[in-house]
Amino acid sequence: MEDILQKLAHVIEHGKINRATPYPPELQGQDGASELTLRALEQGLEPKLILNQGLMPGMGRVGDKFSRGEVFIANMLISAKAMNAAMEYLRPLFSTGDITPRGTIVLGTVEGDLHDIGKNLVKMIMKGDGWDVIDLGTDVSSEKFVEAVLEHTEAIVGMSALLTTTMLNMESVVNALRESTPETKIFIGGAPVSQAFSDEIGADGYFRDPHSFARSLAVD
Repeated sequence: MEDILQKLAHVIEHGKINRATPYPPELQGQDGASELTLRALEQGLEPKLILNQGLMPGMGRVGDKFSRGEVFIANMLISAKAMNAAMEYLRPLFSTGDITPRGTIVLGTVEGDLHDIGKNLVKMIMKGDGWDVIDLGTDVSSEKFVEAVLEHTEAIVGMSALLTTTMLNMESVVNALRESTPETKIFIGGAPVSQAFSDEIGADGYFRDPHSFARSLAVD
């Protein structure tokens, strides 16, 4: 049992999606996340065990490397793709009760900003971690954030910005959400933002990378 979970963590960390994918070169021709997840299920391992002791530790390692500057966003993306390949086998089990969704998160890049790489990475990681994700896309107005939260009343909100000019629009989203749904948890991310800016606009928190965001919510 431990062996296959360790292998899963390893292929997630290094972005090995399946046997057919040539990346990374040192794992070429070996089973990837898809094959190992299917094998783990066939061996009778619980889906939660596969998720928590196989997939998430792998994402944790690459996230820690990213935080230390040892890998880049591209590495995080390929690891997230490997994780989502594994989740293709686990996600259908949500409806059977074998896995309970952690919750719902509404994601969007704020109005005026068309950048989506960071948001999409958060989306992949959060879906892989068992969250239902409502992706509003880019250039999202305050009104669209409010509409989404009114429709999904238990959701938390994650918004991103890549530009110093567009990050200022985060404050209007926070104000609109505080007025309509005061209890909604709001988190921000993106290159120009900081914890100080989060405090200034009244958000609930700031995370400098997608993995630390997912890990914090998992603890909560």
